[in-house]
Amino acid sequence: MIDKPAGMTSHDVVGILRRITGERSIGHLGTLDPMATGVLPLLIGKFTRLAQYFSSTDKSYTGTIRFGFATDTYDAEGQPAGPECWPHGPLTLEEICAAAARFHGEIEQMPPPFSAKKIAGTPAYKLAREGKPVELKAVKILISSFEITALDGAEANFTMTISAGGYVRAVAHQLGQDLGCGAHLSSLRRTQAGIFTLSDAHKLDELQPLTGNSEALEALCLHPRNLLPEMPSVTGDELALGRLRNGAQANLPEFTRAPLVKVFDGQRVLVGIAKRIVGTLFQPVVVMG
Repeated sequence: MIDKPAGMTSHDVVGILRRITGERSIGHLGTLDPMATGVLPLLIGKFTRLAQYFSSTDKSYTGTIRFGFATDTYDAEGQPAGPECWPHGPLTLEEICAAAARFHGEIEQMPPPFSAKKIAGTPAYKLAREGKPVELKAVKILISSFEITALDGAEANFTMTISAGGYVRAVAHQLGQDLGCGAHLSSLRRTQAGIFTLSDAHKLDELQPLTGNSEALEALCLHPRNLLPEMPSVTGDELALGRLRNGAQANLPEFTRAPLVKVFDGQRVLVGIAKRIVGTLFQPVVVMG
């Protein structure tokens, strides 16, 4: 897991990790915009087969919102969408907090025109860059928390936890619309994505000296048993593991009612994900090898 620096795309980080690890198969779990920093979880090698199980992960952020004008991208990297405007004078912290209170719980959100959402197979941002109409549909998202913590001039600090598929910069933009002065996201740092937190993240400078040292790099990864905590971990015997590795059903010593389990050979080797058929009989759905 990487603590992404500003000024770099998530794809840039993947490219650097490919050079450091020598592994071509690497994928990230949730794009961070170039200006954003913080938690960028990555799946490497055979673990990319697990990506489907991370798609609904909530994410937490800290950041700042600049009031006074909106931008076309809804963040500081875009072009101003109009002159600076304060129709009712400078905002107070109380006014911003009151307006922010409605962004809580399940809401419908219109994605930004400069986003990866696809329209007839074309990413919206490509149409926006060409000046073509961007007709997106509102989607339901869940904002578990959104707090304005301080106000310094025209910039407000905030914390937020938002569901997968939600755009923090769209919240900043709409908040500015509601207050009548315009606003955009001026900085953003992801502090958590599901089980992945900043305390477990590594800076790229830490990893560069470990280029080609697979053992040292593996030691920095989260233990496989900590992944997908909603799935119980079960260790199979030689017979069961052999059947599962060959795609056959097998009995496992797992007595909860969990529909999916992580299957291990010993303490660390993840064999795959298995689906409960009935009782303790399981069918493999992902085989790691």
